[in-house]
Amino acid sequence: MSRRGTTVTLGALALVVSSVVWAPAGQAGTAMDEAVTCTGDAHGHYDPPLTLLPQETRIHAHVRYSCTIAPGHTLPATGFFSTVEPSAVCVSLSEARGTEIVHYADGRRSVIVIDGGTTTRAAGTLSVLQSGRVVAGRGEGHFVRRTVTSLARQLPTECLTSGLGHTENEVQLEILP
Repeated sequence: MSRRGTTVTLGALALVVSSVVWAPAGQAGTAMDEAVTCTGDAHGHYDPPLTLLPQETRIHAHVRYSCTIAPGHTLPATGFFSTVEPSAVCVSLSEARGTEIVHYADGRRSVIVIDGGTTTRAAGTLSVLQSGRVVAGRGEGHFVRRTVTSLARQLPTECLTSGLGHTENEVQLEILP
């Protein structure tokens, strides 16, 4: 190889290395090799309120998360979940489908489509385990696991009277690597 060819090759290599080294965290590559785990509290609203009779219900939730996006790197985030359930009742959500948009404190976001789930009730606690995929933003293309837990103190009485109009839930959101 000529001296000029060696110089051009080394210059190109230095440019590539410096681009990778100096790229801000999260922008050096598009692959996500670490899981994102968020835990938080949700305030959910049901319209119309949930009762013991199945009915179409619009569900909206505002979630305040603390998200671990890399080992030792945690930041706050806010999630907005919405769906329309065709036959929601107090003791179960039949479809457990919807969309959540998570806004992270670093300015990035994840758009998540929840496409299925299961509901369990044990010892007065209602848990919904949902699954889906990130369709845009941080973690795009990766699978998601979302667990929503409603505490026993909120469920029984309001279901029998005027209906359950809102809840406070614990939420864990995992974007899997």
